Amino acid sequence: MTLLNVLRSRRCTKVLNDFAVRTQYNAIRCYSQDNKFAIHAPLERIRNIGISAHIDSGKTTLTERILYYTGRISEMHEVKGKDNVGATMDSMELERQRGITIQSAATYTTWKNYNINIIDTPGHVDFTVEVERSLRVLDGAILVLCAVGGVQSQTLTVNRQMKRYNVPCLAFINKLDRMGSNPYRVLSQMRSKLNHNAAFVQLPIGLESDCEGIIDLINEQALYFEGNFGTTVRVDEIPKDMRAEASERRHELIEHVSNADEILGDMFLEEKTPTIDDLKGAIRRSCLKRKFTPVFVGTALKNKGVQPLLDGVVEYLPNPGEVENVALIEKEGQETEKIVLNPARNDENPFLGLAFKLEAGRFGQLTYMRCYQGMIKKGDNIFNARTGKKVRLSRLVRLHSNQMEDVNEVYAGDIFALFGVDCASGDTFVTNTKLNLTMESMFVPDPVVSMAIQPANTKDRDNFAKAIARFTKEDPTFHFEFDPDIKETLVSGMGELHLEIYAQRMEREYNCPVILGKPKVSFRETLMAPCTFDYLHKKQSGGSGQYARVTGIMEPLPPSQNTMLEFCDETVGTNVPKQFIPGVEKGFKKMAEKGLLSGHKLSGIKFRLQDGAHHIVDSSELAFNLAAQGVVKEVFENGGWQILEPIMAVEVTCPDEFQGAVMGQLNKRHGIITGSDGSEGWTTIYAEVPLNDMFGYAGELRSSTQGKGEFSMEYSRYSPCSMELQQKLVEEFQRSQGILPDEKEKKKRKN
Repeated sequence: MTLLNVLRSRRCTKVLNDFAVRTQYNAIRCYSQDNKFAIHAPLERIRNIGISAHIDSGKTTLTERILYYTGRISEMHEVKGKDNVGATMDSMELERQRGITIQSAATYTTWKNYNINIIDTPGHVDFTVEVERSLRVLDGAILVLCAVGGVQSQTLTVNRQMKRYNVPCLAFINKLDRMGSNPYRVLSQMRSKLNHNAAFVQLPIGLESDCEGIIDLINEQALYFEGNFGTTVRVDEIPKDMRAEASERRHELIEHVSNADEILGDMFLEEKTPTIDDLKGAIRRSCLKRKFTPVFVGTALKNKGVQPLLDGVVEYLPNPGEVENVALIEKEGQETEKIVLNPARNDENPFLGLAFKLEAGRFGQLTYMRCYQGMIKKGDNIFNARTGKKVRLSRLVRLHSNQMEDVNEVYAGDIFALFGVDCASGDTFVTNTKLNLTMESMFVPDPVVSMAIQPANTKDRDNFAKAIARFTKEDPTFHFEFDPDIKETLVSGMGELHLEIYAQRMEREYNCPVILGKPKVSFRETLMAPCTFDYLHKKQSGGSGQYARVTGIMEPLPPSQNTMLEFCDETVGTNVPKQFIPGVEKGFKKMAEKGLLSGHKLSGIKFRLQDGAHHIVDSSELAFNLAAQGVVKEVFENGGWQILEPIMAVEVTCPDEFQGAVMGQLNKRHGIITGSDGSEGWTTIYAEVPLNDMFGYAGELRSSTQGKGEFSMEYSRYSPCSMELQQKLVEEFQRSQGILPDEKEKKKRKN
């Protein structure tokens, strides 16, 4: 007998109205006790939402409250994990220790018979790809703003990402209980900085410690959250001292929505009073088109305003059938066509899904997927559109943080996961490969920070390789490469925290401590002026000896070719037999691997072999190889040398008010400003800066622009470095070779 029948048999109508029992009833309806598989809701009763915001705005706390009020979890815990439990969605130990979200986590729950798939995303700019791939597959979002901080740096980034993927959103101004909270200032910032047509649909009753409840402007009533954890929502009249403000703000709401919705706009012009349903319908239509953003208020930590926000999610955000998703049809020799997918929940349309996130699970690789069209069942076969590989679906699961629940089938609009599928992030899966359907991939920003990495113990190299292979596959912004120029292994990411987190995960999850450090810069050595040479290599030690003589010129190449080495055979006649010419070239190239000035490679040099001499018995390719090596040493003694350094083309984007500070930073780093342009309050500065001076710039830029500045850089050219840097590099090399005493020896001599 279900809980509903028990209550009816006992005629406990009052208990039925209690919020906690209603949520439990909803949970029972969606998760059958007799069957461990979740029951599927119709398409119009599904919402796929993400919760995004600046770091520390209360995203995870809000998600925890949503799960509690919808009956998904039985008790709430703090984000910081002071009770040694931590928030449900922060399942990683590092997340609970640091109190931040590092990787996005998926869950699903129900509210008033609506299935809601939720993805909680990180707020820190270093983990921006987690937000990027979540918004790629979601239909709507909740933009959380701090009532004290307002629109902050990552809020701007998240807003750009929502715009990129055309994701409608609700705004939730959180932390009304904090000192200095001012939701009215936050609303004005949304309009000025984010360019949102936004208006309050709720007003707070009191702020800071006096926050008692909220006023629902649409239904014109006051809501108070009572009980131990705010589970009981008491509806009352609007307080007398706030009726004038509520009436004024409701009129402002109607005005803003009228500007975005034609139907309500006509009613407004005809001076008709819209009904509650008229207003809700207009808000929904304009919200789906991203022409209006309804603003909710509350405080998740103090359990106020979460239930009305859930009502807003089901009333105003789109279901999967209301979002136009496009697939690409690729045909040989023809332009790529676009086709609109059919999200109807049936098996008539061929299945199409997108793998948007990879994770190492307990049973192998866990692949998060979004189904856009058709349906699949457990035991079906699907194909990877990129590789053509067939995959048998042995198990389908829906995710609740780090827990899983099995499902028998998956329909369009569902977010689910597969086990043991070998694929990459962004791969498309289909049941019919003949259609050549693929989904557009997500935007992946380029890494901005590189660091040298190596395992602390050489015996951990196997674990190190496993960790690197896993993390580079899971995270497309985490890059790993070996640089042969500087003989170092480098990792690149979105920031120092990003790389630091991965270093800690290697130690915790793979028992492989690593050492992170500033990477070396790939300098070069080159000649400043042409230098002639006439070198004789002669060695006699009984038996056949070695004899080779080479003459010619070593000269610098033009600046446009200063990364190249050139060997030119200008000999005439048989003084240097042709079979020995490759030996001369090999000797020159071998010496170019490590210069004698600072130990870096030689480049921008042309070796012109003009003449020489050989011995009929003692000459060989080896002798001419050694002669060429001797030439480089001789030219090093006689010629003038300089060190070249890589120059990067840097592009910095920041708000107009920080333009002067950013230019000052680039000048301080020996950069040359090459140009700038701006639009809509943002400035883009173009500069050329030595790579050696760019280390640590990501943190400096963020701190000086309140986290709003972004930059990218790419290699431009090699250019002579300053005399001070050249002298420093030469001294370091000579100390490493034992030519100059190091600091310890200097101190000993002084003593």
